[in-house]
Amino acid sequence: MIFPGVQESIWSFDPRVERWYMHRFYWHQPDLNINNPAVRDEIHKVIGFWLELGLSGFRVDAVPFLIEQTGADEAVADPHDYLRDLRAFLSRRGGDAMLLAEANEPVDKLSLFFGDQAGDQMHMLFDFIGNQALYLALVRGDARPIARALRNRPSKPASGQWANFVRNHDELSLDKLTDAERQEVFAALAPDPAMRIFERGIRRRAPTMLEGDRRRLELLYSLCFSLPGTPVLFYGEEIGLGDDQSLEGRQAVRTAMQWTGRPGAGFSTAPRPAIPRPPIEGGPFGYRRLNVEAQREQPNSMLNWMERLIRRRREWPEMGWGDWRLLRTGDDALLAHATEWMDGQVVAVHNLSGRPVSATIAMPRPPDGGQWQHLVGPASRRRPPAIADGTLELMLEPYEYHWFGRRELT
Repeated sequence: MIFPGVQESIWSFDPRVERWYMHRFYWHQPDLNINNPAVRDEIHKVIGFWLELGLSGFRVDAVPFLIEQTGADEAVADPHDYLRDLRAFLSRRGGDAMLLAEANEPVDKLSLFFGDQAGDQMHMLFDFIGNQALYLALVRGDARPIARALRNRPSKPASGQWANFVRNHDELSLDKLTDAERQEVFAALAPDPAMRIFERGIRRRAPTMLEGDRRRLELLYSLCFSLPGTPVLFYGEEIGLGDDQSLEGRQAVRTAMQWTGRPGAGFSTAPRPAIPRPPIEGGPFGYRRLNVEAQREQPNSMLNWMERLIRRRREWPEMGWGDWRLLRTGDDALLAHATEWMDGQVVAVHNLSGRPVSATIAMPRPPDGGQWQHLVGPASRRRPPAIADGTLELMLEPYEYHWFGRRELT
């Protein structure tokens, strides 16, 4: 059962048709028989409808359960054929559309959802293992869990990509950590058992877990945007949206977007009791204090910082396309990695700890010509670290981060 403590079974009886049906999730979400051609055709119609409206892609929920054969009248030899069918239909109808899959599976199974090296199934996979390592590293002040997760990533096709994320619309799942590691993260980020869910996750957003600590929030998103892969944002992250623990279960992180400080937060003009998940009311994350309208006018707001980060990331596609490797730092609190693609290089350095760290890092061998330039760092750092003779000398404050880039002169 996916939802322990909430589900009693994955089978329910429908008295209207006097039949049992399977639901891997809630009772009102019956599993579809994707072996049935009529079911496949109906899914194609749904995809085609949204593509006609201009949608750029789809998040494919719980892919391993979508294709599982439990409960099917006749199991097929290779259920991944359905994902190939889905990809083929999408590519015919919208050549630039993509499929982003939720496949929270063990490492040895992940490549199957890309289609191994053929790359004929999902375009992108959420990196759940990397996400959980990110929080374990932050709690410990130790970069090694992230480095280990990167080294253990399975191979992917050239047309595939990993999706890096800080938060999504479900619980922060910690199921791939050991029991001891999970308890360690629970104790630091969800000390009240009511903040936890399904015995494996946390129903809080990052700003509340980190008590609004801007240094650690910037560090998290700097990692999300600079690590090999493509960054993915969940609505509200761009302003540091909080959560509402008075709401049940996963709904705590699905409150209304806070656009303005006026009643309804610019999300709805309905009376507050009529909004199923209204905007957060009070405290530092309440909509009157925290909203898009106010942050647009504040040069150092989370929103404007995030816009600058996004713009810089788009200017340096080496981080998404390039070959990457970890750099020696001499301190377990530091994560330094380099990416290289075509004529460009990017180096990112992050201090995961709450203590100052000094290090000397040998930069990658540069292409011909070009000078290293500082790309990203905390606004509080008036003078960024310097690079001389291919060496980066660092004295980093707690949770400090920097990106550097260099391109061959043409």
